[in-house]
Amino acid sequence: MLRRMIPVLVLFFYFNILSTCQEKQDANLLEELDKKFESLNHRLDQLEKATDDILWYNKVGDVANIDKVFIVGPPAANIKNKTAMGANNPLKFWCYVFIPQKIDRDKKYPLIILPHGGVHADFTTYHTHIIRELMGQGYIVAAPEYRGSTGYGEGFYKKIDYGGLEVEDNYAARNWMVENYDFVDGNRCGIMGWSHGGLIALMDIFQHPKDYKVCFAGVPVSDLVARMGYWGAEYQKEFAADYHIGKTVTEDVQEYRKRSPVNYADKLETPLLIHTNTNDDDVNVLEVENLIKALKAAGKEFEYEIFKDAPGGHSFDRIDTKLAKETRMKIYQFVGKHLNPPFPFKSIKELEKAGYK
Repeated sequence: MLRRMIPVLVLFFYFNILSTCQEKQDANLLEELDKKFESLNHRLDQLEKATDDILWYNKVGDVANIDKVFIVGPPAANIKNKTAMGANNPLKFWCYVFIPQKIDRDKKYPLIILPHGGVHADFTTYHTHIIRELMGQGYIVAAPEYRGSTGYGEGFYKKIDYGGLEVEDNYAARNWMVENYDFVDGNRCGIMGWSHGGLIALMDIFQHPKDYKVCFAGVPVSDLVARMGYWGAEYQKEFAADYHIGKTVTEDVQEYRKRSPVNYADKLETPLLIHTNTNDDDVNVLEVENLIKALKAAGKEFEYEIFKDAPGGHSFDRIDTKLAKETRMKIYQFVGKHLNPPFPFKSIKELEKAGYK
């Protein structure tokens, strides 16, 4: 009986080994395909970026001189081999520069730093009307493509440092503008940002309060601990990736707190305006309410407005509705009080004339 069973057992183990090998081969193939698709996605991002860069000249070239400069910020955050050649070199990144064509370059003009939103994203012609409106008022604008931005390849993408050194990239852009353009008034620098850009704006003024005269934070990511609680596993993986924070919020809650504006409310010295929206489907209003409560508890003076179910949700004041234009007018009036632009808008009609061809 045993002898009869041996061939059967041999065949069983043989097919089991073949099956295991096939599964490993399939797994390796899937992993290889994932890598190829990821690489393709980065190449498509670069193509999209190149196309959008051309569109800038079509969309704002009639009112702005446009440049894209290559500057440096602090060394990368997550270097595995810190003794490797170049490991401690400053990180290089691109920054858009928009200068109003109508200014007199023998005079001084205010500067706006405008960090883009998105965990991994970039500064695009989505901001066309905002740039045109800022040009119309006589602001010079710098929009940094800080570490982790898309459109610059996989290596730069994986330099992401959310709420960390990306803030210093934006500060480096501010300093580069002041150092390299004689007509930029270093005493009239402001920062504006929405969503993740709002987080960066807040962290920048908390860390460098003497260098900014005003800040606007629209629907800002404010509390990463709370955010990880209401967003799903796929979103959380962006932060726990080995090239980023490397741990989940439950594994290192202090690291996530360190990257959250809500925990720096006591540092506020800069005039600040905050906007949020109750139907925001990206940055839940509770995050911004946590920040507002923390600022009040710290005894800070600031302005804020909580919009009730404003059409457009997360983008309610960046789109082209009547409410969006009225809301941007409020933002410009607040910022203008502190930066004194040469051509402030006096009406919505002036905003529309500047912002829309």
